[in-house]
Amino acid sequence: MKERTGLHAFKGSPLTLVGDGDVKAGDHAPDFTAYKSLTDAVKLSDYRGKTVVISAIPSIDTPVCERQTARFNDEASKLGDNVVVLTVSMDLPPAQARWCAAKDAKNVVMLSDYRGHDFGNKFGLVVKELGLLARAVYVVGPDGVVKFAHIVPELSAEPDYAPVLAAIK
Repeated sequence: MKERTGLHAFKGSPLTLVGDGDVKAGDHAPDFTAYKSLTDAVKLSDYRGKTVVISAIPSIDTPVCERQTARFNDEASKLGDNVVVLTVSMDLPPAQARWCAAKDAKNVVMLSDYRGHDFGNKFGLVVKELGLLARAVYVVGPDGVVKFAHIVPELSAEPDYAPVLAAIK
């Protein structure tokens, strides 16, 4: 398992990202398995043929993650049927479902990486010090090629949405 530093911090303190991946624009997105429920597995390849936005967050129960997910939920309602937004975290699926129900979030697909950390390992986004995912955003084209990749430098900051939305179009 590779370790990378200098890409992510929490309130200025450096964090270590762990995982085999270092996904960049132009790469083929690695297929991964995550969970919509405690038993319902989903693969990235299930969405082949669509543009996929992957919004990785540390935990839906924090203010910044909540704002990021709400923003992508709002944007997803305007993007059409050929775009799907996946929000991936280590939160358990029942916690993700509870948040979606409370916020009436119906335009994002919440996925949990709690079992085996397949997404986090393949994208190199597991934060060693926290056991959570780094905050990052990827746009994967219908052909499976990454069009946009960004690890947000500061864990406690939202991503810049403008380049993400530009990459979708």
